[in-house]
Amino acid sequence: MGQQENSPTPLNGHERSHCDDDEETVTALQSTELRRKKNIKCAIKITIFIASQIVSNVVMALTIMKFRNPKLMFGTITVENMVTNTISSSPSFNMKFFAQVRVKNTNFGPYKFENTTVIFTYDGVLVGWGLVPETKVNFRSTKKMNVFVEVNSNNGLLLNNSSSSLGSELNANVLTLHSQARLRGKVELMFVLKKRKYAEMKCTIMFNTSTQTVQDLKCK
Repeated sequence: MGQQENSPTPLNGHERSHCDDDEETVTALQSTELRRKKNIKCAIKITIFIASQIVSNVVMALTIMKFRNPKLMFGTITVENMVTNTISSSPSFNMKFFAQVRVKNTNFGPYKFENTTVIFTYDGVLVGWGLVPETKVNFRSTKKMNVFVEVNSNNGLLLNNSSSSLGSELNANVLTLHSQARLRGKVELMFVLKKRKYAEMKCTIMFNTSTQTVQDLKCK
């Protein structure tokens, strides 16, 4: 009798259908898991985008959209002519010079200011001034203007109250003047927003009457 071969019993229709159902279930679960992961990634990207927009808006509000006071300062000062009298009984001075006035605008919009006057005093007494014309300073830039100034000690109040200190200074080849100015103007942002801003400076200028140059300049 020949040896009976062992062969796998073919699956019936019910068993095949059950396996197919299992495969479909696994595929469906995998598809659901992939969609879930995809949705999570999408949600993370949206969250990151929204957060970046919030940060950008905050940075813009704190920097670009912030109004700042411009800065007013002296640059170089060039003496054109200086005449002094060191006689103790009637010390005097007469000087003409050009002062470079700088207006630094740190805003992200232009600053337009009205004309103003830079005044110069000696020992609290007015001795001269210079005119700063109205103009516009572009955003994030510095405007430089040369202002002509003439100062002298012809003020009677100065001669009466400060002749002693003035004579001492001139004999030491020194002349100390105090100066101050205030700009008034408006900063414009985004072509719509406008706000009035001021720029101020107070300086002490020490001239060397021998060399007719600025020996020291301090501003605040």
